[in-house]
Amino acid sequence: MMRNFFAVLGGMGTLATESYIRLVDKATQAHQDQEFLDYVVFNNASVPDRTQFILGESDEDPFPYIADDVLKATEIGASFITLPCNTAHHFFDRLQALTPVPILHMPNEALAEMIRRYPVESHPRVGFMGTEGSLNSGIYRKGVEAAGYAFEEPDAALQKDISYLIYHDVKDTGVLERDRYEAVLDTMLKQRHCDVVILGCTELSVFNEAFPMPELPIIDAQEILAVNTVARAQLLRSQQAQERSIF
Repeated sequence: MMRNFFAVLGGMGTLATESYIRLVDKATQAHQDQEFLDYVVFNNASVPDRTQFILGESDEDPFPYIADDVLKATEIGASFITLPCNTAHHFFDRLQALTPVPILHMPNEALAEMIRRYPVESHPRVGFMGTEGSLNSGIYRKGVEAAGYAFEEPDAALQKDISYLIYHDVKDTGVLERDRYEAVLDTMLKQRHCDVVILGCTELSVFNEAFPMPELPIIDAQEILAVNTVARAQLLRSQQAQERSIF
């Protein structure tokens, strides 16, 4: 019988899910096969574009696709579920209502880490990089402003550049242009005077994995989700081992 395992609702998009899994495996710090974590990945690449639906540009509702994966993950006995797609958190409350299995909330996890690393007193201005769908949903703005920070969203021209990174470089070609990525970060940090920048799209997390810049005040939501996923899974494994030792 499989030990405690978690389910990953992936495929939004596939390259981003691959990046998340690499981050999880790396953070596990395993030295033999049995030390890696047990997980099941639903790489549901058929999920319609979340942003197009949120903006009213498409009638194809992503919710039933993701909901089906939630129900399947519940049925097979997942201990918890991760959702490595920021924009899909537009549907989070409805998805969580479908199951007693906890779904980790990536934006909330990212915000908690931002507050820990970059207190509002020293880093009051937060820039956001993500999809237009996430901006429209306010999934980061609400939490950032509730914590007392100023939320700086891109203007139309800068958002066009961010969307190009997401949809062209990662989703379309898979060819990551470092100069283009760094130029957008530079605009947010220097021209828009942001004290910290949230990478609130998993395709942007692909860039951060490829071109890490730890010297910059960046909060990579997917990276934080990966670290927290490992911590939760390892705790569950440890608890299960203790229970077995008792009997």
